[in-house]
Parts: sequence; structure tokens; C-alpha cells
Amino acid sequence: MEPAAKQKVIYITYLIAALDITWLFLQFSITPYLARRLGFDTIWFGYLQTTVGVIQLLGGPVYGRFADVFGARAALSVSCLASVVYFLLLAAADNTFMLFVHKLPAVFMHALPGAQMVVADLSENEKRADALGKLGLCFGIGMIAGSSLGGTLSTRFGEKFAASFAAVGSFVSLLLVLNFIPKQTKIHTVPESNSMDTNKHTTQLDTKEKGSSNSIFNLGEITRLMKFPGVAKTFTVKIISGLPAGIFQVMFSIIAINFFQLKAEQNGYLMAYFGIVQMVIQGAVIGRLTSRFPESSLLLLSVGISSLVGLAQAMMANVFHFCLIVIPMMFSLSVFNVITDSMLTKSVSPSDTGTMLGLCASVQSLLRTVGPTIGGFLYETYGVPSFGYIQCIINAAVFSFLLSAGGRTQPNKP
Repeated sequence: MEPAAKQKVIYITYLIAALDITWLFLQFSITPYLARRLGFDTIWFGYLQTTVGVIQLLGGPVYGRFADVFGARAALSVSCLASVVYFLLLAAADNTFMLFVHKLPAVFMHALPGAQMVVADLSENEKRADALGKLGLCFGIGMIAGSSLGGTLSTRFGEKFAASFAAVGSFVSLLLVLNFIPKQTKIHTVPESNSMDTNKHTTQLDTKEKGSSNSIFNLGEITRLMKFPGVAKTFTVKIISGLPAGIFQVMFSIIAINFFQLKAEQNGYLMAYFGIVQMVIQGAVIGRLTSRFPESSLLLLSVGISSLVGLAQAMMANVFHFCLIVIPMMFSLSVFNVITDSMLTKSVSPSDTGTMLGLCASVQSLLRTVGPTIGGFLYETYGVPSFGYIQCIINAAVFSFLLSAGGRTQPNKP
């Protein structure tokens, strides 16, 4: 593909990601209030969130593998189609059973990892963090639009209309994928060492790739990525450091309703504020940081700020305090997610970036799986400050580990 054609595909991918996040946050403005109307308490809402986490935890790595084998268009098409079914089932949910059933299509809903795969495939290594960061800008736009739409539509027209609106929007995203995303975005290069051996090398390479790509459910092909240098360490940091923030995010809907006493429309405005902050950070800050500082330093910075954010969360008393905390919180989360995703995709071969991004997505799903159970217990037993104290302690420990590990390895670097 020519550079101009690549850039056009990346821009369309940004649009698809923004639309997908819009419908996702529109759903976030519906589900907590629909669940409460159907009689869900905090514990049962936690079970509902855990169900989504388990479903996407199982689907994330397989989706990434599917994207590597069948290409970007097929992967994004499956995700958008699953979103259409997901929102239609949400519109039909009028009892507890249907509210759980509508979560099942989420096993295929991984449009953001699919968009990350396209961007990672079509961007150069030195610009990858910045390109992935721009997806966070799309996330912010979707957060603003989805939260505002969800709160307004559900308040004025009801949850069913809002869910149906999201289903139509997901179908529009599907049409964009089918018309503008190429079937395959990966670039395979053959070394130019010896023209006599080029055909032989190409045949062996193709045979090897086909042999390793026969099965989407090949766990060995998925887990072997952990053996690449630096992958296991970065992946472990991504899980441990992200766990406290993930728990807080999962429980935020309950915190907004019970602790901050927000209505659906007010919650939508608060989420829109999150989106504005994230847009500024990912659109204007991360690109400059990644061009000036090494990724290891930015990872250390994000973990350190996250620890301080946890301490501030433990001391907040009202929604105004939280709005002040949101700025450093979104900065640390945005930098942490972009940098870890960039480091992990650079650690594997180009043919495995989809699987790696699927594994990265499974981290978020893992947090949503264990988060509601842990979060529900902490909320009922110790209250909202417990989330902040745990985030402060865990991230301080990870910060110390990264600092000491960097100190030990620095003399060995050339």
C-alpha cells in the first residue's frame, strides 16, 4: 500500500473506533439504571459485570488470533455484527435472564483491539505509540458522544429506544468496515540476501506460516508469545498495576449512583468530562511525550502518578474532588495503556500483533472478571476510600520494582 492509502485506512479506522466507543458508552448510560429498575442490587450488578468479563476474557485472545489468520476486515466485521446483536438483545431485555443473555455476543465484541491491530500494522515502529495514542483520542470522542447520547436518549425516550439507536449505529460501523478496510493489513517481507534462494525461502516461510495458522484455537500459538524477551515482565506489570484502576472503573457506575448521588443525565455529563480530558491528553500530550522520552521512563511515570491518584481518591469526599482527580487519573491511565501496548507489539513479530493485542484486551477483561467481586466486597465492607488505598499501595510497589529493575539493568546496556 502507498503511504497515502495507508493513512486513509488509518483515518477510517479511527472513525470506526470512535463510533464503536460511542455505542459502548451509550450502553454504559443504560445498563446500571435498567439493572436497578429490574431489582439488581450491588452484588448482582457485580455478577453481571463479571459475566461480561469472563465472556470477553475467553474471546479476546481467540479474536486476536482470528485477526492474524483471516485479516482485519473479517475481524472488525465480526465485532460490528456482534455489536448489532448485542444492542438488539439489550433493547429486548425486560427481565433478569434477558439482561444476562444480552451479554453473550460480547465474546466477539473487540473492535478497539481490531482497530489497534490495523494501526499497528500500518504504522512504523517509531511512530506506533503516537498512532495508538490517537486511538485514545477516538476513545475520548466516543466517551463524550456516547455518554451524552445515552443519558439524553434513555431519559427522554427510554432504554429500549437508546439500545435500538446503538444497534443501528453498529450496523453503520459494519458498512464502513466492509467498504474501506482492506482484507489484510499485515506486511510480510522477504530478506534480499540471495536471489537464488528467494523463492525457496518464500515457500518455506509461507509453509511455516500456514502450518502455524491452521487453528484459531491453538493455545500454543497464543501462549508462545510470552516467551519473547520482555513480554512476560511487561504483561505482568500491565495486570498488577492495572488491577486497582480496573476495579474502580468497574464499580464506578455504582459509585456514581450511590456515593455521588448522580442521575442518569448527570452521569452522562461526568463521562463526557472524562472524554474531554482524555481527548486533550491523548491528542496533544502523548505524542509529544513519546517523541522525547523513552517508553520505559513513561511507563515508570504513569505507575508513579497512578499511586498518587489512588491516595487522592481515598481522600475525596464529593464529585467536585473527583473532577479534580480525573485529570492526573486519565493521564496515568492513558500513558500506561498506550505505552504497554506499544512495548508489547514491538516485542513480537508483525504476524503476531493481532494475537498480542488480543492478549492485551484480555487483561482488561480479566480485570472486569475479578473486579466486580473484589469491588463489591470492598465497597460493602470498607467503602469507597478502600479503592484508593489499594491503588496507592499496589502501584507504589510496582513503581519500586520497575525503578530497581531499571537500576540493575542500566549498566549492562550498550
